[in-house]
Amino acid sequence: MITRRAFTSVAGLGAIAPSLALSGAPPKDAAPSLIKPPRLKEGDTIGMVLPASMSFEADNIGRGREQLEALGFRVKLGAHVLGRNGYLAGEDRDRAADINAMFGDAEVAGISCFTGGWGTPRLLPYLDYALIRRNPKVLIGFSDITGLLNAVHRKTGLVTFHGPNADSLYEPYTLANFRRAVISNEPIGLLPNPPKRETDLIDRDNRVITLRGGKASGRLVGGNLTLIASMTGTPYEIDTNGAILFLEDTHEELYRVDRMLTQLWLAGKLDGIAGFVFGRCTDCPVNGPSFSLGEILRERFSHVPSISGLSFGHIEKKLTLPIGVRATLDADAGTLTIEESAVV
Repeated sequence: MITRRAFTSVAGLGAIAPSLALSGAPPKDAAPSLIKPPRLKEGDTIGMVLPASMSFEADNIGRGREQLEALGFRVKLGAHVLGRNGYLAGEDRDRAADINAMFGDAEVAGISCFTGGWGTPRLLPYLDYALIRRNPKVLIGFSDITGLLNAVHRKTGLVTFHGPNADSLYEPYTLANFRRAVISNEPIGLLPNPPKRETDLIDRDNRVITLRGGKASGRLVGGNLTLIASMTGTPYEIDTNGAILFLEDTHEELYRVDRMLTQLWLAGKLDGIAGFVFGRCTDCPVNGPSFSLGEILRERFSHVPSISGLSFGHIEKKLTLPIGVRATLDADAGTLTIEESAVV
């Protein structure tokens, strides 16, 4: 299996530095007012796009479509979902055109990304942010899709959703939390971790660790650490001031996790946060002498209420986290609560 790490040298944001100078790249500006998309309903049409990696097997696109249909939606495929350009699902402008087309299509109620992978930041200069703001819709995905979710939120104010891709496993826990976030227009409320296995005396798999106690409230922002770090210093970087920052990653050795968090710290992105939530670092090995993950997180987030181990990231049972809505973190209790609905 090819990992995200294997493509860092070619998939990083540095590969698109010339593109960021294009006239189409939005300037840095004040954050626009918050917009919540209309909630999804059974029978709605979902647009499925591939903003990042291609599907190595074309038949997998059909599997993603069938899964969305099994959730009760109709599905409209992006025009370039079968595109191929190196490891990407087509040319940058074509992948961006699919996203623009879905936001501009009155028939489409929401947009689901088939998978993540590598390369989403490359298309950001080609998105029509004015079009997106005029046509707010649910936009959901995770991993490399972090780049898309945060750029759209930063430039338009639209609440976006760090949650399962179309090709993710929608087991009962994931499905229930997906529905709470994008189908119900009630306040989302407490985000519980999955229950322990019946055969276990104690929970071994879904433990929340308090890194620093206390309570905090603020906007929820974040996603995949690698993407958040690589977009820092660009017009698409996240605004962390007063926010509860959430991060996760996969296939990164701990010294690289330390390096990326240090980059965010040096860039001032950790100074003004209200609180911090870490999900999972899946398949993150330790080779040689190293700080533990807990030691790294405690050093960087010793100034705010913070927890680790909430159920999101590159794992089967995952929460859907809305970017931009108000949340409250109780680090002493190890809980995160969404205070409002994410859709209308």
